[in-house]
Amino acid sequence: MTETTRDAIKAALDRRFGDAPDVPANLRGQETLLAMAAHRTHRAFADKPVDAGLLRFLAAVALSAPSKSDLQQRDIVLVEDKATRRKLDAMIPGMDWLPAAPALMVVCGNNRRQRQFHQWRKQPYPNDHLDPFFNAATDAAIVLGWLINAAEAAGLGCCPLSVIRNNAQQVSELLGLPDHVFPYAGLALGWPAREGWICPRLPIATTLHVDRFDDKDVQAQVDGYDHRRASLQPPMKQRHPARFGEAAFYGWSEDKFRQYADLERADFGAYVRRRGFDLK
Repeated sequence: MTETTRDAIKAALDRRFGDAPDVPANLRGQETLLAMAAHRTHRAFADKPVDAGLLRFLAAVALSAPSKSDLQQRDIVLVEDKATRRKLDAMIPGMDWLPAAPALMVVCGNNRRQRQFHQWRKQPYPNDHLDPFFNAATDAAIVLGWLINAAEAAGLGCCPLSVIRNNAQQVSELLGLPDHVFPYAGLALGWPAREGWICPRLPIATTLHVDRFDDKDVQAQVDGYDHRRASLQPPMKQRHPARFGEAAFYGWSEDKFRQYADLERADFGAYVRRRGFDLK
């Protein structure tokens, strides 16, 4: 690893966490590590299409990801139809930047194929409980992470959209998802219109545990993070000021508190059961 690349990785991690560990010398894959450490959030895209062949290639790279027990319980829906795309965009309010994103993929969990194996052999499917849903969701999450890394390696910017689960039933109908297949998250992609930003994260000391989970200092750590993040990335407008008032200091934890102070996605469990999953 060159000192220049090593310094760049350290700088990215320092900005991200504030307490980043040292970067070991002589690591392989330094360019990949730098790209991951310096991941930037993108919500502004150039008015330039993304080639369909590139998107299919990136999907293939993402679907190369590890899979629980080689079950491969994840699929990607590439949304190319313009009318379908407009309907999906309309289901995601409050994101004015989304229609300008040239491409949209939807990563799905898929437990259907595994059940089909049993149907084809005229055998019962004995594992009808929570774990198959959890496994399919985990496979989808892994593929989403790989898809983000692949897109960024190709020079694209992207932003995941878990909010599509707010309208999981409508999304499923629009995309023709059968039982035991569910939308996990969308991913908006395009050529970045600007550099994007490195989003600060909670300190490593808060989220990396050794041997045993330990959050005895979490309140002080989160308070410190709130102030560090506000200095690097000031929050946008305060949520629900009529309900909670105008905070003299509005940090990340206050924003997340207010974001989830209202009931959201409470029907998702019922939706999952309608898709044929028994969550016992």
